[in-house]
Amino acid sequence: MTEPEQLIIDMGRKARAAFSKLTGVSDAQKAAALKAAARHLRDNQSMILAANQRDMKSARERDLSDSMLDRLMIDAERLEAIAAAVEHVAVLPDPVGQIIDRTERPNGLLMERVRVPLGVIGIIYESRPNVTADAAALALRSGNAVILRGGSEAIQSNGAIFDAMVTGVVEAGLPADAIQLVQTTDRAAVGAMLKASGLIDIIIPRGGKSLVKRVQDEARVPVLAHLDGINHIYIGKDADQDKAIAIAVNAKMRRTGICGAMETLLIDQDYPAPGPLVRALLDSGCEIRGDDAVLELDERIVSADESDWDTEYLAPILSVAMVDGVDEALAHIAEHGSHHTDVIVTEDADMAENFILRADSAIVMHNASSQFADGGQFGLGAEIGISTGRLHARGPVALEGLTTYKWVVRGTGQVRP
Repeated sequence: MTEPEQLIIDMGRKARAAFSKLTGVSDAQKAAALKAAARHLRDNQSMILAANQRDMKSARERDLSDSMLDRLMIDAERLEAIAAAVEHVAVLPDPVGQIIDRTERPNGLLMERVRVPLGVIGIIYESRPNVTADAAALALRSGNAVILRGGSEAIQSNGAIFDAMVTGVVEAGLPADAIQLVQTTDRAAVGAMLKASGLIDIIIPRGGKSLVKRVQDEARVPVLAHLDGINHIYIGKDADQDKAIAIAVNAKMRRTGICGAMETLLIDQDYPAPGPLVRALLDSGCEIRGDDAVLELDERIVSADESDWDTEYLAPILSVAMVDGVDEALAHIAEHGSHHTDVIVTEDADMAENFILRADSAIVMHNASSQFADGGQFGLGAEIGISTGRLHARGPVALEGLTTYKWVVRGTGQVRP
């Protein structure tokens, strides 16, 4: 057995023991632990920011992309947002123990479906140090133990955030092993997590396509996956022109490196003002790659090739196409989208409802920026990621998404005839 394999086995056993202890922890204790963790994140700001600077220096030396650097970077403002997110999770309603439904059978048996934690969660992620705090907070609040494995590019930042979080957890009387961080950069540790059936109950990958594909290909435990954010905005022929410009520019350019950023803009061929729309995007610093009809709108536009429609740029680059009505827009999305977030901009309520009904995406929006595809914006607090699958949880995965249910049957002595 290799050293990484033994490491994950040991961590898994500790996590299972911690999970068993968490089942007897009160809601108030879990909330107190997260409030303490948030306080320690703030108290250790200088240590965390110094660790992040070391990661940033190394990342620049490795020539990581601007979008990766943006995801990696922590400043005082972002650290405060991380701590505030942990604090917010502490005041959210505890899903554990909630009765989903209750029925009484003719024989008097009372049947209940009750929310329970998933167990031990393994989370494998890249770049974003905030995931260390978000994932730990959500897992703990929902009664789960968690094993975190971040990317090598953020190892210093993740370690500093982890240390602060665990200090708060222990201070509140919860088991330290409820939150564990794999602190080796050996990629074999990832493979060991994927094969840890019986120790880890579910794996959640959060990162690029290659990471998610590896997890899905190799995992011997269930996977809750988040694939590309190839998000579309369709500008209907009846769209308000000011709304269309504001939404499109924000959706693309607010932060280009997040999974909620728009990557393809579809403009109805009967929309009366495509020129001002694309010029606003170009003037904001966005490169536009368009089809033949779009190329005629501005000389700065370059020709798109087939690969552009299937690309998550995570950069100030946008593919743009003209489409013949909502049916063609939906067909384009079905062929090239990733089932993440798709948006229609229109003042036609019937058209909007048609789009909402037929778009097969985890998140569908009407007259709003795709950058709202975020658990915090949904009122869910921090999030583990956006699930683009169809089973268990879909869209922003927060507290409820980290629970399952069990049946509880209450009788008065019934026996089956």
